[in-house]
Amino acid sequence: MSYCVLTAEFAHETNTFNVVATDYQAFVTQGMYEGEAAISARGNANTELAGFLDLARKYNWNLVHTISTEAEPAGPVTRDAFDRITGRIIDKAKELGDRLDGVLLALHGAMVTDFSQDGEGELLERLRQVLPRGIPIAVTLDPHANVTAKMCEQADILISFKTYPHIDLRETAHHAGELLQQTMAGKIAPKTLLVRRPMLEEANAGRTDIGPMVEWIAEARAYEKTEGALAVSINGAFPNADIAEVGPTVLVTYDGDAAPHKAFAEQIADKMWENRANILNKFYTPEEAAHLAKTYEGERPLIIAEYADNPGAGGYGDATALLKALLDAQITDACFAPMVDPEIAALLTSFAVGDVVSLSLGGKMDTRFGGEPLQVKAKLLHLSDGKLVGTGAQLGGLEFSFGPTAVIEIDGILVLVVSERSQLLDQQQFRAFGIEPTAHRIVVVKSMQHFRADFEQIAGQIIVCDSGALCTMDYAKIPYRNVPRPIYPLDQI
Repeated sequence: MSYCVLTAEFAHETNTFNVVATDYQAFVTQGMYEGEAAISARGNANTELAGFLDLARKYNWNLVHTISTEAEPAGPVTRDAFDRITGRIIDKAKELGDRLDGVLLALHGAMVTDFSQDGEGELLERLRQVLPRGIPIAVTLDPHANVTAKMCEQADILISFKTYPHIDLRETAHHAGELLQQTMAGKIAPKTLLVRRPMLEEANAGRTDIGPMVEWIAEARAYEKTEGALAVSINGAFPNADIAEVGPTVLVTYDGDAAPHKAFAEQIADKMWENRANILNKFYTPEEAAHLAKTYEGERPLIIAEYADNPGAGGYGDATALLKALLDAQITDACFAPMVDPEIAALLTSFAVGDVVSLSLGGKMDTRFGGEPLQVKAKLLHLSDGKLVGTGAQLGGLEFSFGPTAVIEIDGILVLVVSERSQLLDQQQFRAFGIEPTAHRIVVVKSMQHFRADFEQIAGQIIVCDSGALCTMDYAKIPYRNVPRPIYPLDQI
């Protein structure tokens, strides 16, 4: 039998402390593709859609893809944007009606709108209301999801990626699709349970390259082979969301009796709690990072990750504290990316390559987090429209744009000035603009963890800097109001 499966990709990781609302245009800017256009753009890369298409070919599904879109992490999604994008999915479900056999969605799990703390739960509830019969819904999630009770109630299958950096998107889509196929065929009747601990996030943000999460993921994979256990997901959570259902969760999608699976989930959650203070990264201040850069003598680059100003977690990308510290320490032979400053990127288009320009750079969004604008003299080296095609493990084969972009040199440091916020996770994000990262002694990337997938291979050493920007690990500086209390580490429990 050939099943009709409705698919969509709709993702946003919402930093509720970011003052920039995520409107409809933010999704258009990052990329919005419908139907065949989405399949053409994303169907042959490490994406959930590619995984959905693999299953459609395997089982001869009639796959109806509605939309693929995401916006860079920022403030809450506006009602207009949410309603317009969700409306495309709902309308197609209504149109298909009784012909529809299943739904397969790629979501994030940490979307907050300006009218709901639970964007994904809202979407699933709206969808469930229009679906005929008991049509199964399968969902893939980012492990930085703040999974809610409503999400588990409205979807049958919820499966998160098992890697951070996230390199198993297509593989996770395969897993979800296989379970959906079995459900549509009547072989299983899945449900998903969750357990939670009173923490803002797992101690190491769920990183899976080193640390205790490696063992927990191995336990999860082994448990998935036991009777009735269909999928286990360990979510490190997204702490920059001021919502009631924030924090790490363990999910088990199961068939049959819930009791043994609940017990296993509790065991993993207990381990996360017991390890709540086991932080693997050493977070250097900007001045400490600059000192290490000054004395670094490795044969390959020292990579400095500016953790707290990660646009991929809703940071503004315009923090200046680290760049200032590097300049004060007279660091040369360095490259730095990105500095998000659309005003300066636009201004530089009125100059010629080779010009020396006085600039007030960065620090424009909120000087409480990450430093004030830097007054610098810079030499313009390169101008671009900001477009590229990624080559690394995550962006490989995908079109990407920083918007109007310039490369400037400030006292021996090459700085990539961009218009659109995005973290640095692919070497091509340097190379496309004439910067060869391996040719520099110091490489600064505004990213938390994803950069490791493509930059570890060129690094002599990696250090992490908390520059005091919006994604700082010093949670006491963040004005939480809605999270449940007590909660660790805001409260010592």
